[in-house]
Amino acid sequence: MAGVAVVSDSNAYLPKQLAEANGLEMLQQYVCYGDGRRMHEDDVDLDSFFEEMRSAEKLPTTSHPTTDDFVAAYEKLLPTSDAIVSVHSSGLISQTVEAAAEAVARLGAEDRIHVVDSQSAGGGLGAIALAAARRAAYGETAERVLAVAEEAKAELKMWFALDTLEFLRRSGRIGAASAWVGSTLRVKPILTMDDGQMMPVERVRTTQRAFERLVDYARQRHSSGADAWVVQHTRSPELAEQLVERACEVFGSDPLFCSEIGAVVGAHTGPGLLGIGALPARLLT
Repeated sequence: MAGVAVVSDSNAYLPKQLAEANGLEMLQQYVCYGDGRRMHEDDVDLDSFFEEMRSAEKLPTTSHPTTDDFVAAYEKLLPTSDAIVSVHSSGLISQTVEAAAEAVARLGAEDRIHVVDSQSAGGGLGAIALAAARRAAYGETAERVLAVAEEAKAELKMWFALDTLEFLRRSGRIGAASAWVGSTLRVKPILTMDDGQMMPVERVRTTQRAFERLVDYARQRHSSGADAWVVQHTRSPELAEQLVERACEVFGSDPLFCSEIGAVVGAHTGPGLLGIGALPARLLT
C-alpha cells in the first residue's frame, strides 16, 4: 500500500508541475456555455472567455466535478492507497464537497476516504491541499494528514483586490459585499475569505492603492509568522509579477506558487483580480 493519496481540483489553480511533483490528483471543474458546450476548466481560452463575459447578457455558468468524476478518481486510487484525503473549495460557494461526499457514500468507503471543506478557494485551496499532500508524502497517517489540512485551514489568510464587484453581483456570490454595490465612488474593493465565504475588507480609490494594501497585508502575515505565501491574478500578469517582487522582499523567500485564476472562479470575480495570502511555513515542511 502506498499510504495516503490527496485529491483536489482545478479550482486550486496549482501549477501542473507543482501538483504532479507533490502527488496531487487534480479533478477538473467545468465551464458551461449558453449554447450547450461544457468544457474542462483547463481547456478554456481565457482571453475569449473574459471577452464574452464583458459583452454577454448572461454569464457562462460553472459546474463542479460530477459524482461520477469523483467515483472514477477514487476507484483508481483506492487499490494502491491506505486512505484518501480529498480537499476542495468552500461548500458555501461550491457544491464540489457535496459531490465528493456523494461519491464516498456510493462507494461505501467512509472509513477510507475523507472529504475536507477547505473553507477557501483558489490559492487558499491550493495551499491547503499542498500542505496535506506534503504531509502524505512524508508517510504520515490519514489522521495526521487531516489534522494538518485542518490546521492549514485555520491559519491561512488571503486578501484579494477586484476591479469591480459587478461579476460577483451577477453571479450571486457577492455575499456581505453587497452593501458596496451601487456606490457612486469609483473604487477598488478588497475582500477576503472568512468562514468559507467572501467578505469585504475595505475599498480604495485606485489600482495602485489596492496594490500597496496587498503589500501591507504581506507585511502583516510575515509579522504573524506566516511565511509560506502565494500570489494569484486574473489576466494581470505584470501586476502579479510586481507583487511577487515586493512580497519576496517582505518574506525573504520565494512564493509557494504564483498562478492565474481560471474560468470557474474567474466567472464570479471577473478579470483584474490580484491576491496574496500566507500560512505558517512549518505546515509545508
